[in-house]
Amino acid sequence: MTSPTPTPTPAPAPAPGTPPAWAELVGAALLGTERRSPPVAVRAGQSAAAALLDAAAVSTVRRRAALRPAPAGERPAPAPADPRPPLPPAARRRLALLLADRGGTGGGSRRGTSPDLTELLPQWLTAADAHGYRAPDALLPALLDAARARTDLRPTALALAGPRARWLARFNDDWKFALRDTGGPASLPGAPEDVPRIWTEGLFAERSALLTAVRRRDPHAGLALLCTTWATERAEDRLVFLDALRDGLTAADEPFLEQALADRSRTVRAAAAELLAGLPGSALAARMARRAHACVGLDRLAEADPAASPGAADLEISVEAPHECDAQMQRDGVVPRAPSGRGERSWWLGQLVAAAPLDGWRERFGGRAPAAIVALPVAGDWRTELHDAWCRAAVHQRDADWARALLGAPTAPPQGTEAAPAGPARDLAKLLTVLPADERARWVAEFIAAHGLSDAFRMLGVCAVPWAEPLGRAVIDALDIARDAGSYPWSFSGVMGLAERCLDPAAADRLDMLTALTDDPEGAAPGSVGYWSETFQRLVATLRLRATMLTELAPARPDRPGHPAIPGRPIAAEPEGG
Repeated sequence: MTSPTPTPTPAPAPAPGTPPAWAELVGAALLGTERRSPPVAVRAGQSAAAALLDAAAVSTVRRRAALRPAPAGERPAPAPADPRPPLPPAARRRLALLLADRGGTGGGSRRGTSPDLTELLPQWLTAADAHGYRAPDALLPALLDAARARTDLRPTALALAGPRARWLARFNDDWKFALRDTGGPASLPGAPEDVPRIWTEGLFAERSALLTAVRRRDPHAGLALLCTTWATERAEDRLVFLDALRDGLTAADEPFLEQALADRSRTVRAAAAELLAGLPGSALAARMARRAHACVGLDRLAEADPAASPGAADLEISVEAPHECDAQMQRDGVVPRAPSGRGERSWWLGQLVAAAPLDGWRERFGGRAPAAIVALPVAGDWRTELHDAWCRAAVHQRDADWARALLGAPTAPPQGTEAAPAGPARDLAKLLTVLPADERARWVAEFIAAHGLSDAFRMLGVCAVPWAEPLGRAVIDALDIARDAGSYPWSFSGVMGLAERCLDPAAADRLDMLTALTDDPEGAAPGSVGYWSETFQRLVATLRLRATMLTELAPARPDRPGHPAIPGRPIAAEPEGG
């Protein structure tokens, strides 16, 4: 007997005008159109299989375009052109791999010897942006998903993605963040008449980018543009627009910022006061200096011999903190209410000293240099408060002389140890940002050589990448010492993660010798040598992969297509047949 032909099972029909679900199409394809009718309309003269394939093709286009299934609507305007050069083929494949693996290698104390691709993606994006490439259109959805999941990726990811990513983000609510970010350097519109239109009608990201671009081109015109709508802006927008005035800040901005001191938003008032405090010669800076100088001065030591000739050894800094925070102080940005556990008078004093111009203290202390002022004893228990405020002022005013004085010698005992002198809880990492990059790296290298890695994590994070050779050598030597001491490598996992991202790839060859297995030193933790070998193997593999990534991003050599030209490296003659 011949078995009867099976009757196709009808699939659930979609609502009119609604595309079939992808799962239904897959189900019909797996079972076959003879056993299940495809959930699509079959045109006259068309087979069910052909109708199924057509529907699958349309659904695939929708999925790749990141569009949710919906009734046909008005056709959107075409995506804007992006004239930047495309990625080299090898770099394009690398980006696809990095985006596919952005979930990471998983948790746990042991990560194996494979590089963590999740941590290489930020470096790859930075390097690609430096070359001026644009992202492949097919990878834009994955790039936007990665930027959505990690806010630290957004500036570089959106810069690489360019205008097409913002065009695409209009069709997916998950990517709305791209519409609030400029995604790259600000530029003026092509036609001057577009400036007022974009300023009054554009999205917030477009307006913010426009103000930044106008401000950089003509500071006075940027301020005038902001003044046209300032009174009607939301408080959070006023705060962002105020930040745009940092570029090209001059005395011409002072009247506007003085008016902003009376803004109804406390955060806007504080931002205006901060800008005025950093403006040389501003009236607010002068007012803060008068208040701070009235509280801090130079005096003779109480136990000094009156008959002795006056000198630096007989002097100390006297401090009399303010007894109230009046209305004028509050208008100038002094916050009256102290945090929990903090005394009001010391809170007010710290704000006054931090906002006072540092140059004024030289005259206040008889022409002494910052290092001499910092070395003076401070009466009472005010040394920590006073030096902390000077630290904040040095960072805000970008004063390298004061930063050096407050940092002190890198070989001095670190704070928090019994051998350290009594002093302020200085934020060394922030002070280091004021110094030039090469000096910063030397200071941290000397600090690590003297004290090890325990207190150096945040300092390493502010050093330029790749680390300069002395700094890289100091980090490797300190890791080698930690291995010989018999500790486990995950005690230094933070520093090791920084080393994978920040060491010069050329250091890989030097690290090779550290990957070898050796005998456990006396008193070492069980198995620590094997763990260290594995950790160093991963570090070497990561550095070599970073070197490969940079080579892939290098533009092709004009004389030999497909051969990258390494910046800074001369092009050697090729052997015949090479």
